[in-house]
Amino acid sequence: MKKFLPVLASISLLVGLLSPLVASAVITNAPTTCTLKYDLSGVDPACTKDAAVVIEDHGMCCLLNTIYNITDWIFIISVGVATIFVILGAFTLVTAAGSPEKVTSGRNYILYAAIGLIAAFLAKAVPGVVKIIVGI
Repeated sequence: MKKFLPVLASISLLVGLLSPLVASAVITNAPTTCTLKYDLSGVDPACTKDAAVVIEDHGMCCLLNTIYNITDWIFIISVGVATIFVILGAFTLVTAAGSPEKVTSGRNYILYAAIGLIAAFLAKAVPGVVKIIVGI
């Protein structure tokens, strides 16, 4: 309980300091077009690859394009982190010298990397799920 009060006070202070920033983040000069990286002509015939579409008329295309971009970055970062964990786990296994704790630790690194890769592949499925939810 002694640690809970300072943590709560710190979070409250942080929220109090950041709330004006969030409130002032309203975009007054919002862009009116977006350039598509993916071919979303199945959503709207005007939403072809490398086309600049008007957000007011084709907002769903811009939203799906943004979701595709975010999931691409999540996938790239997750694969990089998983690769580092596999290398770290293999190094731990090689240098374990028969220590059961290090062997278990190395196996866990590789297991967590595999779970991370599964999560990365599921992130690539998010745009498809969004299309199904929206009804496209």
